[in-house]
Amino acid sequence: MRSYLFGCALFDRRGVSYDRELAFVAAVLHDLGLVEGHRTPAERFEVDGADAARRFLVERRVPAERVDVVWDAIALHTNTGIATRKRPEIAMVSLGSGLDFSGNDLQQIPSGTREEILAAFPRKGFKQNALSTILSLCRTKPLSTLMHPFAEVGRRHIPGFPVPTVEDLLLGAPFAD
Repeated sequence: MRSYLFGCALFDRRGVSYDRELAFVAAVLHDLGLVEGHRTPAERFEVDGADAARRFLVERRVPAERVDVVWDAIALHTNTGIATRKRPEIAMVSLGSGLDFSGNDLQQIPSGTREEILAAFPRKGFKQNALSTILSLCRTKPLSTLMHPFAEVGRRHIPGFPVPTVEDLLLGAPFAD
C-alpha cells in the first residue's frame, strides 16, 4: 500500500495521468515473488511475482492487455531506468516501491502526506524484514541474483557467496583479446 500511495503522491503532484486501478493492482502485487509459495527455483523474484500476478489476473478474466501492464510493472519494478520509460502505471510502481524501499524522492512527498501514509501503513521493522528476505533469496536461489543488486547483499553477508560479479563475468569470458 505504501508503494501505491507514494507513487500516487508523486504522480498526482506532477500532474501525471494514469489508470489508478491498474497502478493499484500492480503496486499491491509487486512483491508476490518474495512469498515462498510463489518462488521458483531459479527466476528473479520480480519475474516470479509477475508470473504469479498474471495467473491471478487471468483466473479472474482480466483483459490480456491489462494483465500485460501489471506483468511489466512487477517484472520491471526494481529497474527504474527502464520502468520510467514505459507507461505511467509501470513507472509508478517502480518509483513508489523505490521510494518505500530506499527513500528515493522522499522529499518530493509533502510532509503531511508522508505522515498520513506512514501512520496508516507503518513500516514496523521493514528494513530488517527486507534484509532477511533478500538474504533468504541469496541463500536459496543465488543464481537468480546474478547481475542483480541483491547479489551485493549476498556477497557482504554470506561467506563464499557463489555468484560472480559483472567484472568476473567480463574477465572470465572465453574470448582471446
